[in-house]
This record gives sequence, structure tokens and C-alpha cells, in this order.
Amino acid sequence: MSTEKLTPLQIKNAKQKDKDYKLFDGKGLYLLVRKDGSKYWRYKYRFNSKEKLLALGVYPETSLKEARLALADARAQLRESIDPSEAKKRKKMESISLATNSFGAIGDDWFFRQTNRWSKVHQNKTRWMLDKNLFPWLGNRPISEISAPELLKVLRKIESRGALETANRAKQVAGRIFRYGVSIGACERDPSQDLKGALSTPVKKHLAAITEPKEVGALLRALDSYKGSPVVRAALKLAPLTFVRPGELRKAEWTEIDWEKEEWRIPASKMKAGAEHIVPLSQQALNALKEVYPLTNRSQYIFPSPRSNQRPMSDNAILSAMRRMDIPKEQMSGHGFRAMARTILDEVLGYRVDWIEHQLGHAVKDVLGRAYNRTSHLEGRREMLQAWADYLDKQRLNKN
Repeated sequence: MSTEKLTPLQIKNAKQKDKDYKLFDGKGLYLLVRKDGSKYWRYKYRFNSKEKLLALGVYPETSLKEARLALADARAQLRESIDPSEAKKRKKMESISLATNSFGAIGDDWFFRQTNRWSKVHQNKTRWMLDKNLFPWLGNRPISEISAPELLKVLRKIESRGALETANRAKQVAGRIFRYGVSIGACERDPSQDLKGALSTPVKKHLAAITEPKEVGALLRALDSYKGSPVVRAALKLAPLTFVRPGELRKAEWTEIDWEKEEWRIPASKMKAGAEHIVPLSQQALNALKEVYPLTNRSQYIFPSPRSNQRPMSDNAILSAMRRMDIPKEQMSGHGFRAMARTILDEVLGYRVDWIEHQLGHAVKDVLGRAYNRTSHLEGRREMLQAWADYLDKQRLNKN
């Protein structure tokens, strides 16, 4: 066995042979050159009178200098009566445990267990919240070691951008992950609970809406005067009648319309609450759909984009139409039809609040705390939507 030290050039020029061979560097360190040409650093040593072998890396990822440093660490462990191989195994297990119990790993596990209950939109928003606002700073941290001040420091980064609402939502999402971590034994408590009042509260901005009955008629007459695209005109008719969210309206598909049952069934994937939503169709709503059917029935979308039948109309189409009719943004928004219906159905027409909230697609529970399913009070809601459509017709005619 040669006592000469290896050189970087020797290692680089070591060629494969018919069988594996070793190049020794001294003190038990050698380079194993396999017959396929790959090169591995090994340390041969004895512990408790047993001969053992420790892998120190693969060349060229691990250089000669790095292999010698690793050798020095291993020999130092031996002097402390520590078996380097066992120490390496423990470190690997600790790394695996750390990765498995990191905030990012627990957060991903929590996220994927929720997705079957969430709409695609909500999934995307939550994923964005994790990947852009929480994981970059907390993802690799052991979830059990994250303190309230550390979490607050991350939330302050969001707050410093002026994104007050995002900071508060990030706190809520983090709290859900911590509580999930508690449930599976990954951590002992939720530190977000210690941050009550620590973040600035965003000023709630209510979307513009007309809720005064006497103003509803003028709005409807203005919408009726629209002279643009017949597809947008149909959407403008359907928006107040169904008071669904703007995204649900513009992405409506013909396959979702049940003409026989006179219902529009919006699939769970499109709903914020992640559950199928049934919209009973009044006669006025059915008539609006029948008017646009000959124009768009070749598209999957009821309201396709003018540029392509393969895409729904833009989220700006209805807003732009209202602006062209001189309906200012301070007066009415796309979401405003929902506030209009909620207010008048309750305060003027006297319908049950739980029916109204359920028809708005909100998560509503009965007196026993059970969530209503999609068919709850369906006949009552059907009568309510027809009464709503008739009320709108009366207001349209009432010019006083």
C-alpha cells in the first residue's frame, strides 16, 4: 500500500478497469473506482474492535479537500467514542423528521386534505397565500419551534407592503395549519392565537350597490337600454335575476342548465364554498336564456368571449357595459346585484334570511348547526326567486 497522498490530478485521471479498485490517501481514506468509472470516497475504520466503512461522498461532487475534511470530522468523533456511521444515520433520521414536521410539509399536507372541499378559485388563492407569503420564510422551520413573535415578523412583511387584508388572511391560514399540526401531534399549540390585535385591521370596503327600492327601477331601465352585444345584454338581464357572483355568471355553461327542472346547477368546482349550488330559474330568467340560446349554443359557455367561443366573456364585460350607460362605479358594481337582492328580499319582501343567504351561495347552518345541502328549502327558494323577478318587473315599470 502506498503511503503517498493522492493528488487532484491522479483522482481526475483515474480510469475505469475490468474490476473495482482503490486509491489510498492515508489514515483509512481511499477512493473506490468502480468498473463503470464512478468514484466514491470511503473511510475504513474500527469501532469497538469491529471493522466498519463510512461513505464520505461521490467524486467530483465531493473533492479531495472536502473528503479530507469529512475524514477529520469522523476521526474527531472516534476520539470522543462516537461511531461516525451511527452518528451519520442519526443525523439523516433527524433531517427526515425535520423535513416531515416542517411548517411547509404540514402545510402541504393540510392543503391537500382540503382541496376536495374547496372550489378551484379558493384552492388557487390559498396556494398563492402559502407559496408567496408564508412558505418562503416559515416553510423549512420545524412547526413546533415557530413562536408567535416569529410568525408576527413574517406577517409584518406582508403588512409593510400595505396589504393589510392579505396579512390578516395569512394569519388565518397559518392558524389553520398550526391547529392541524396540533391534531396530528406535530406541534403543541397554535401561536397565531397570541397575535389577536397585533395586526392592523383593514378598512372594510363595501362594493357599490343600489339597495334603495326606488332606485332599482331606474337601474333596470338603464340596463334595458344597452345597445351593445346581445350576449352582454343577456348577461345584464340574468345578473339581477339570479344574483350569483360575477365569475359564476360569466363562466356559466349550457350543460349546467336543466330546462326540464328549470334550474341552473353550478358545479362545486366553480363555487367559493366548494359545494354544488342550485339556482331556481324564474320565468324571466328562462326567457333571457332562451333569447341568447340561438346565438351561443355552439359554445360550451352561455356568455362566450367575442374573440373565442372556447373562452367565457371577460370579467370586465358587464362592468364596461354599465360604465358606457353612465352607471358610475360608486353607484353599482358586478357584485352589487347580490347586495341589492339580499337587502330587498329581507327588508322589503320579508323572506327568511337563511333562504337568502343559502341562495347567495353562502355556507349556512340550521338550528342544530348542520350545514344545509344544495336542495335545502329548494321549493321555498324557487318561489322566492320568482317573486324577486316579479318585483323587479314592477320596479322597472314604476317611474315615480
